[in-house]
Amino acid sequence: MSTFQFEVVTQERTVVLTEVEYVSLPGEDGKFGVLKGHVPMMAALSLGVIEFGPLQGKRRKIALGGGFMEMHDDRLVVMANTAELAEEIDVLRARQAKERAERRLSDRRSDLDFTRAQLALQKALVRLKVAELD
Repeated sequence: MSTFQFEVVTQERTVVLTEVEYVSLPGEDGKFGVLKGHVPMMAALSLGVIEFGPLQGKRRKIALGGGFMEMHDDRLVVMANTAELAEEIDVLRARQAKERAERRLSDRRSDLDFTRAQLALQKALVRLKVAELD
């Protein structure tokens, strides 16, 4: 299988720059995959998991905090709001963030920023999913 260049960047750094056979991305309208020769496109990405690597076999994972992607000339670039490779995730910290968000959501105070607490919970769950998958 032929490969293409895959890059994930945030404002702070280049998270990954490598050759891959396949990338799965969390699009705003659902999950989609990219192979070499994909038509040029741009898309908004949501909070979720990026998987990349070989078409068959073990892939690496990234916890994505939303962003945009562009595929052009067999080069896929993800411009991420936030992005963490599985091996970079502090599982203890992610579990603590999940527990804090769950506590906030169970509190029915009127001054609770429900949307913010719900987003914090979703981010923690994505980070845990990426860090704990084989």
